[in-house]
Amino acid sequence: MALGIGKLLNLWKTPPPSPGAARRAPSDKHSGKGFLVFHNTGEVLRAERLLRNAGLAVEVKGPPAQLRTGCDMVIVFDVLFEPVARRLLQKEHLDPLAAVPVSDPLLEPVSLFNTTDYGEWFMVRAANMKITVEKRTGTIVNVSGGGCPDVPWLAARLSGRRLDDAEEPCIRGQTLCAYALHKAFVEARRIWREGV
Repeated sequence: MALGIGKLLNLWKTPPPSPGAARRAPSDKHSGKGFLVFHNTGEVLRAERLLRNAGLAVEVKGPPAQLRTGCDMVIVFDVLFEPVARRLLQKEHLDPLAAVPVSDPLLEPVSLFNTTDYGEWFMVRAANMKITVEKRTGTIVNVSGGGCPDVPWLAARLSGRRLDDAEEPCIRGQTLCAYALHKAFVEARRIWREGV
């Protein structure tokens, strides 16, 4: 069952739970978190940078399945800081479509990452970008996905390089694909350093 934006906008106005429901303790996993939905991914990237630079702890994740329309992203944040986040965003003319509390497992944003183990190699996918790494050496053996013009150039710069000495894709990348590739690169480096 898909939730429309109108339904999401009304989630804050949901009536208080019934007395019987109030006796059940809320799940720690969902309490205190929410996510911001924007018009497009460009706004998500701007909002992430702005909120991080202001010192707020935010994460970019995929929206819940009911809201997904493609290569979407949402910003996960601590709902206690919603007023601060909204003020910061308004100053930069960024107006989220909705601020949704994570009050139900079905509304839980999903990780942007999907990792696949291929024996001697592992692959990390972030949104539509994939990076494959040799486990033993940390060498990037393949970069694929996306349709942005800087992907072939970034792939050529990364392929054959080790994760610990390759330049991060965000340094020269200029597109949404470069952003997703950067996320995949950072996650792959974390996994490799922790020993897959």
